[in-house]
Amino acid sequence: MRYLRLRVGDAALADLDANQIDARRISLYDGPIESILKDDIGTLEATTRLYGQVWTSGPQVVIRWYEAHPPDGDKVPICAVARLSRDQMRKLPESKPGMAILDGSVAAAYIVDSFR
Repeated sequence: MRYLRLRVGDAALADLDANQIDARRISLYDGPIESILKDDIGTLEATTRLYGQVWTSGPQVVIRWYEAHPPDGDKVPICAVARLSRDQMRKLPESKPGMAILDGSVAAAYIVDSFR
């Protein structure tokens, strides 16, 4: 992570799902996800693609990103999670098993040292 000039706690906004940018409500499903950075973070510039995994089984959606693909570079491993305060990652009541409906399509991508 030092190579990318990323430190634990660094954060930038990201569109959670590359296929649902600027949607008021988005539907996320268990499995792989492709997100897009809206802001620069370390040496990763806006429009960098983030690849990771979504889990929807709990009351809140969990998104972990394992890989970043800058627009003019090679894929690199990262360790980041999606976070929003005030329960904004909480699933809406109409969510069905294996999926989650969220208000909004953006969250902060936070750099972490490991997944817990």
